[in-house]
Amino acid sequence: MIRRDQIGRIVRRCAPARSLARIFRILKRQRPTAQSAGSAIYITMTYNFRLVARPIGAPFHLRYGSPTLSSSLAFAHRLARGLVRWLWRFVPIPVTLSRRERVRSCAGALVGIGCVGVTMRALPGLPGDVPLLVAPMGASAVLLFAVPASPLAQPWSLIGGNLVAATVGVACAQWIADPVLAASVAIAGAIGAMFALRCVHPPSGAVALTAVVGGPAVHALGFRFVAEPIALQSAALLGAALVYHALTGHRYPHGGAARPHADSNAHAAAAPLHARFVRADLEAALKNRSEWLDVAPEDLESLLRETELRAYARTFDELSCAEIMSRRPISIAPDTPLPAAMTLLERHRIKALPVVDADARVVGIVTRADLSKAAPYATPGFLRNLSARLPRSLVGPALVARAVMSTRVHTVRTTTPIAELVPLFADHGHHHIPVVDADHQLAGIVTQADLIAGLYRQSQVRLAA
Repeated sequence: MIRRDQIGRIVRRCAPARSLARIFRILKRQRPTAQSAGSAIYITMTYNFRLVARPIGAPFHLRYGSPTLSSSLAFAHRLARGLVRWLWRFVPIPVTLSRRERVRSCAGALVGIGCVGVTMRALPGLPGDVPLLVAPMGASAVLLFAVPASPLAQPWSLIGGNLVAATVGVACAQWIADPVLAASVAIAGAIGAMFALRCVHPPSGAVALTAVVGGPAVHALGFRFVAEPIALQSAALLGAALVYHALTGHRYPHGGAARPHADSNAHAAAAPLHARFVRADLEAALKNRSEWLDVAPEDLESLLRETELRAYARTFDELSCAEIMSRRPISIAPDTPLPAAMTLLERHRIKALPVVDADARVVGIVTRADLSKAAPYATPGFLRNLSARLPRSLVGPALVARAVMSTRVHTVRTTTPIAELVPLFADHGHHHIPVVDADHQLAGIVTQADLIAGLYRQSQVRLAA
């Protein structure tokens, strides 16, 4: 704020000048203080205009009696703000990759380009006029190793885009005499062809341009430029990317996030009411955009659902699996006879039995469905009679839990937030999930009823608070 003892001096110095520039220069030299904070100071000046000094951090506003001057200043102010916002778009977006991923990307590009060069040198009978490396392969390496999840970095985009662009570029170089016109038509034609064939690959634009302005050596190759340098180097780079990503534990080709077994609508139904969306909503929103997003719809859906899950977990962050699980669950050993397993299910009125080893670690789970598949008409009495009639050597391997249990059992920790159970139950079709402690020993079991009861209890606590 401008101190009150400075008001008269500012007015006396500005009124004779009648200059807006001088007003702002003087105000800029004043040292702002916190005095009179919370109330504006109105400074009356000549020609019926006022200068309003607002609290610290707020802009100064000039109010004029002339409507034309006021509208001009307002337009200038909006123009300046728009210019600042436009310039702010040039600020680089922060990179969210970890240091490990950055090193992995750099090492991948090193390996990829090296493999391309070694492959070209090792090919027997390759003419000497064929370039050992073409510049667009460097741009392709950036996509394949730095952003392998991008739709622009997939195998068909690389191979199809480079071959199509090279073909269009060579044709334009041979049929259009003016190099500038040939280059322009080659780039435009390559983009149109890549859109039509669904193989958009940005470095392919450089391939088309290289075919036009690559010099006499490239022009002498003619349409051999498509096959020998471009096709060979693209295939070598793709092979290096496939092997490198497989060795480093990355999924490539990246065909989008793995879809759940159940319909995505089931997950939406299990999500909070205000956050529900289905795949059709996402596709409709993407169609309404006038620009193409460099992300696969499956990845975008997975990202939105993970964001939704994290928001849901933040709402119920105070509740973990240890607080809702059924403690001291009934479990069996892998060698438990099926009659005993069926008896436990009937006696305790449960639908699943975790199978644990000698160290109490979960190795599988037996459900009523597993027993029904093993013996469709089996009952505890039927299995007991059957095991009594069969020879002892046949009872062991055929009628024990190990023979029918599901070994691909999903477990959670006691500290796992209950919000992470929602997609397991809704999307993956689980009905019972064993809970293990820090030593990976069985500590309890969570059912769908336990999850619903825990969510209801937590919601009641929040409503009471």
